[in-house]
Amino acid sequence: MDSQLDMFAKPMAEARPQQRAAPARSKSRPVPASLTDEEMVRKLENGGQYRILRRLVSRPVAASRRPEFQHVGVVLDTETTGLNHRSDEIIEIGLVAFTFDGFGNVGDVIGVYGGLHQPTMPIPPEITKLTGITDEMVEGQMIDMQRVRRLIESADLVIAHNAGFDRPFCEAFSNVFAGKAWACSVSEIDWNARGFEGTKLGYLIGQAGYFHEGHRAVDDCFALLEVLDRSAGNEETPFAELVRSSGLSRVRIFAEHSPFEMKDHLKAGGYRWSDGSDGRPKSWWIEIGEDGLRDELHYLRSEIYRWEEADPPIQHLTAFDRFKA
Repeated sequence: MDSQLDMFAKPMAEARPQQRAAPARSKSRPVPASLTDEEMVRKLENGGQYRILRRLVSRPVAASRRPEFQHVGVVLDTETTGLNHRSDEIIEIGLVAFTFDGFGNVGDVIGVYGGLHQPTMPIPPEITKLTGITDEMVEGQMIDMQRVRRLIESADLVIAHNAGFDRPFCEAFSNVFAGKAWACSVSEIDWNARGFEGTKLGYLIGQAGYFHEGHRAVDDCFALLEVLDRSAGNEETPFAELVRSSGLSRVRIFAEHSPFEMKDHLKAGGYRWSDGSDGRPKSWWIEIGEDGLRDELHYLRSEIYRWEEADPPIQHLTAFDRFKA
């Protein structure tokens, strides 16, 4: 017999939605205290994945001079309309005067001046692009020579980052710069031995751990002073090395009347050509330390002139003579 549906059977209960288990309560963790800027910097640098650059802050001008720092140095920078001191002009000058002692230890900043100057020609576009200085900025502007004179006249040493460029421009601009001892922070410091990859100011500042607004004269002066006064470990500061090296006498040798066919040998040996327009002999020349004079003369006589009686002109130079035009 056919089975029949049980009409009275209890209907199946509707499926209830599955309830989610309540999430386990996590143990509350203490919220870490906010880190200071310096703590964050140390945390990032100690991890080895980051290198932090700090904004370079200009040193304040001291209210008085400390007696143990008896010497005065002036860091100088110029911005110009071009590269030729005979035809181009200064459009900005920056000076930062500071004290130092006989060991090359830097004391305090004692004076600062920065000034714009309107040239007799329009500023070339490439100079404006490099420096940010426009014709509108210099219109009607003149460098205050009284303030410049007060800082420079008291200086025992004038420092420029490429003194061979700045000194001729400055001496063409005013005689207050003549007769001063100059030092070059590019050529008279062995930056390579200190682990720096280049000598441009931007490289030095970056590798020293700073950044700054470059290509404005006073800013560059403060930046250079900071780099000069920074040392790693127990080594002497770059400024101490600069004071020591700038005090050494050097010799400029002119290979006058050297055989024309030897010009490539002279060039390879570090000699540079002078066309005679600046008052120097028209010849190849080199500047070396006093201790290298004997060997250099032997090289010229045996390899270049091939005549033991050759007597090339020699000029002895001190910080008062070097880097002139």
